[in-house]
Amino acid sequence: MQDIIKIESKQHPNVTLRVIPGHFATPNSHVNYYLDMTALKARQSEAAAAAVELSKQILATTIVDTIVCVDGCEIVGSYLAEDLTRAGIYSMNAHKTMYIITPEYGTSGQMVFRENLKPMVRGKNVLLLLASVTTGQTIVRAVRALGYYGATISGISAIFSAANSVMGIPINSLFTIADLPDYRTYDPDGCSMCKAKQPIDGFANAFGYSVIQD
Repeated sequence: MQDIIKIESKQHPNVTLRVIPGHFATPNSHVNYYLDMTALKARQSEAAAAAVELSKQILATTIVDTIVCVDGCEIVGSYLAEDLTRAGIYSMNAHKTMYIITPEYGTSGQMVFRENLKPMVRGKNVLLLLASVTTGQTIVRAVRALGYYGATISGISAIFSAANSVMGIPINSLFTIADLPDYRTYDPDGCSMCKAKQPIDGFANAFGYSVIQD
């Protein structure tokens, strides 16, 4: 694997994306870059900067009762709720404040909300927040699950997205393919890197990556 490359957003100069070239297997696909969101999700200054930029993309007419954080985006989600409230984004909750929650997952990958979290989802306007969107399968599962609980999707935000929309819902993101034009995602059974006998460098998911090739 190569060293980390830092990409500065042209539209959001206060936010930097770190990427590692290679051959990575994710739960849904194979990709030629690992997007290292660790600092953006865990470092206070970077999480706050990302939240400020994400809040600018959300229309003032949007109603957000709950932010559902996927991929370990709870810190960004907390700052985002603060920035949206400051910007005048309306919440229909009784206390006029937003909930920031993260789902649990069943053994089949199904998104689950326990009894104590159901009131924060059922009948609520939900903003879905993710670190990255590649194939869009995570969003599809999330939108369907939230629908089962009676939630309304008011928007989708991501730090990086390879898609402009999923299921007809636009995705607001800080980084897109335009920032990483040679980014590629493949179905595991049709991966060009696998066909070229390029070894997998590591496994990657929302928690990080695990190196195979030293």
